[in-house]
This record gives sequence, C-alpha cells and structure tokens, in this order.
Amino acid sequence: MASNENLPPNVIKQLAKELKSLDESPPDGIKVVVNDEDFSQICADIEGPVGTPYENGVFRMKLALSHDFPHSPPKGYFMTKIFHPNVASNGEICVNTLKKDWNPSLGLRHVLSVVRCLLIEPFPESALNEQAGKMLLENYDEYARHARLYTGIHAKPKPKFKTGAISESTTALNVGQTNNETPSAATAIPSSMTDIKRVTTSAQDQQHMANVVVAATAGSASVVTTTQKREAGLAKVQADKKKVDARKKSLKRL
Repeated sequence: MASNENLPPNVIKQLAKELKSLDESPPDGIKVVVNDEDFSQICADIEGPVGTPYENGVFRMKLALSHDFPHSPPKGYFMTKIFHPNVASNGEICVNTLKKDWNPSLGLRHVLSVVRCLLIEPFPESALNEQAGKMLLENYDEYARHARLYTGIHAKPKPKFKTGAISESTTALNVGQTNNETPSAATAIPSSMTDIKRVTTSAQDQQHMANVVVAATAGSASVVTTTQKREAGLAKVQADKKKVDARKKSLKRL
C-alpha cells in the first residue's frame, strides 16, 4: 500500500481501490498512469474523441489532490499542450465538476470522463483561453483548424514496437541451440572475417565438387552411350557377314 503524508490513510485506501478498478476496467479512451509512491498526483492519457479536432491525439493530464481531498475538489491540468477554450496556457482545466459542482462522493472515473467529454463539447462561455473561446463562437472552422494543428504537433501518440516480430526473429536464430546444443555448420553464423572466409571457401569447394560430380556423371553417361553404339555396330557387322556367307554357299551349289 502506498503511503502519502498529505492524504489520510482512509483516503489512500479508497484511491487504491479506485485506481485498481480504473486499471482493470478503464473508461473509453482513458488510460490511468498509476504512481504507487504518490496518490496525490493522478495522471491519465486521454485519446482525442473521434469526430473532433482532437481526433488521433493522445493528451496527458493530471489531477492534483490536496490534503483535504475529497472534501475539496482536485485541480485538473493538461500536461500536453492543447488549443481549447476551457484550458489555460498553463494547462489548468476549467470545468464545473472541479469547481462549484464538486461533490465528495464523485469518484476519479467520473472526473476523468467529464474531462474527456470537454473535448467533445467545450464551454466557450467560461473560457480560460479567450482566443479559442471567441474563435469557437465566431468561426468554428478556424477554431478546428487551430485545434488540429496543435494536436498534430503536440499530441502525437508514441509509436508501438512490434515485439512479436522481434521475438520470432530471436526464436529463429536460437533454433537448435536449446539444451546447450551447438548449431550445425550449415546454420552457424560467422563471428569474424576468418570465419567468413572459411565459410566462403567451404562454399566454393562444395560448388567445385558439385561441378566435378556433374561432369563425371555426364562423362559416364557419354562412355555408356559410346559403348552401346559400338556393340550395336559389331552386332550389325556380324549379321551382315552371316548374310554374305549364306549367299556364297548358295552360289557354290549352283
């Protein structure tokens, strides 16, 4: 159990329970980043809702809990730079749930969901960013263009590595090496220039031997063919000789 001097033990216990629930069953588009050493700073990554200027962005925000939480509301901040009427230049979030509408019975799940809904439906009437609020009321297309620009620059999600492909490559290289088995010469990986030359020379020798075998095989086939032709020719000569002898005998009788 994490300890925090600024929060009473019963509050820490309740927060631990809520954080576990958020981790096991996160709200749509929200991922809580848990710091077991300090429950007074609750961070979360919020995905930009589809159909808004914040789509395809990931925004890090935090809730700062005071020593008398939950009797007083936490303060919300966007740590990722965002162009929004209800977010000040220092990232402070203005939403009624964290101010006059605060209730000690409200949980972290509700607060985080309200903050994400703020990306879907801003409230320009209570704007902390006056430029964004005025632009939203007078020229939505221009407001959306600015918000998308900020999103593309500051809220790009981090790339995800394909660990499966790396694991498969590692497994392929380790085939035949389990139980301290030594890889065969055909699959061994050269570790030096000497090994590379040795492998290259071996490959060349193998190719040369293959050529010799092919040549020998072709030569043997040629010898066999010649012998067969010679035997066929002798047989024909002997047959012709017999025919001539038979004809001579016939002529003598006459």
